[in-house]
Amino acid sequence: QVQLVESGGGLVQAGGPLRLACAASGRTVSTYAMAWFRQVPGVELQAVSFINKSGTSTHYVDPVKGRFTISRDNVKNTVYLQMNSLKPEDTAIYYCAATNRQFVLRWTTENTYDQWGQGTQVTVSS
Repeated sequence: QVQLVESGGGLVQAGGPLRLACAASGRTVSTYAMAWFRQVPGVELQAVSFINKSGTSTHYVDPVKGRFTISRDNVKNTVYLQMNSLKPEDTAIYYCAATNRQFVLRWTTENTYDQWGQGTQVTVSS
């Protein structure tokens, strides 16, 4: 199994950037497709972005398209989420998730993923 640890969260003003990192240990991250989710208290978990094992395919939900970029460095065993032009509605706890399934049919579905990090808080002030 792979263990995931997120970092990079914090408080930022609207319009500013943040870069989240998800460091993997235990197994090489290149054997996992990865995703970022986020959750606001009282609201269900929301998928944000996905990247396949090689980094050649990425997906985003509409609210973050054009503002967020997911990437991975399989040498450093880390996946990143660059968030630009942040909005107050981006405020949430952000989680990274991993799956070693050969085929990912529904990247936005929570049950697709086997391993989760502990989350990192992102707060965007207006």
